[in-house]
Amino acid sequence: MVGLPEVLALDETGPDRFRSDPIPSEWARTFGGQIAAQSLMAAARTLDRSYSAHSLHGYFLRPGRPHEPTVHLVERLRDGGSFCTRRVTAVQAGEAIFTVTASFHRGDEGFSHQVDMPAVPAPDDIPESDRINGWGMPRPAEWSHWEMRWVPGDERGHAPGAPACQRVWIRYGRPLPDDGAVHACALTYLSDMALLGSARLPHPPTAVQGASLDHSLWFLRPFRADEWLLYDQVSPSAEHGRALTRGRLFDTGGRLVAAVAQEGLMRFDRPRPTKGGDREISLSPPASAVPDPR
Repeated sequence: MVGLPEVLALDETGPDRFRSDPIPSEWARTFGGQIAAQSLMAAARTLDRSYSAHSLHGYFLRPGRPHEPTVHLVERLRDGGSFCTRRVTAVQAGEAIFTVTASFHRGDEGFSHQVDMPAVPAPDDIPESDRINGWGMPRPAEWSHWEMRWVPGDERGHAPGAPACQRVWIRYGRPLPDDGAVHACALTYLSDMALLGSARLPHPPTAVQGASLDHSLWFLRPFRADEWLLYDQVSPSAEHGRALTRGRLFDTGGRLVAAVAQEGLMRFDRPRPTKGGDREISLSPPASAVPDPR
């Protein structure tokens, strides 16, 4: 499968206009983290390297089609001495599929504090997993470059009263360039991986449609995405076919390096009409696929 550096290799086709080639996928819909990561890279390429991304807030508007190119249109909303802001719209076949506003900062001196990292086994003490916790499905081939180790005990679930939380050690399995923008985009990609699965754990394994609806990410401290990060995921609420999820990412030294919030579609699967008029039941897509508007 295509590696992350190739996923982030955008062609500049005009002023503030970038194109990403189709990425082979076994899914019918483009992975949401991929679109968000590419859009952040497009924004970063319009800025001086002295600015680093500190937050992004995006909405998934339509399903992305993995076998079509995507155009990322960048708007320069603000260029200041300390902060710069960009809005990026990802477009396929003339329609917006994703929009994100990203803010970049040069950094300043100020207070420092953080919460403690949860007490969990070290990644070297946990076996590699080829499944997505919470969804009970094999890890897709396009995530094959990522190493994932679920904290033991978090696989319990799909039972009344089970906690809506899970933790996984994750890193990119190959060395990445010493480029802060690449690591920020890599973390953007991984931050959408399996996050909605935490919302399934307190419930029986019922067929549902799951998809990212929006995504917010804050970059808090320097990190490397090719080194182990603990992704602590929790779902505080699910109602009306939507689930709210939050995540915190820590490095092996216990530093809180990023925080995530996402609302996702989590509705019971329902029959859909086929072209011949019959009804069919769709398989549940991965939690990170962009939503089906039906």
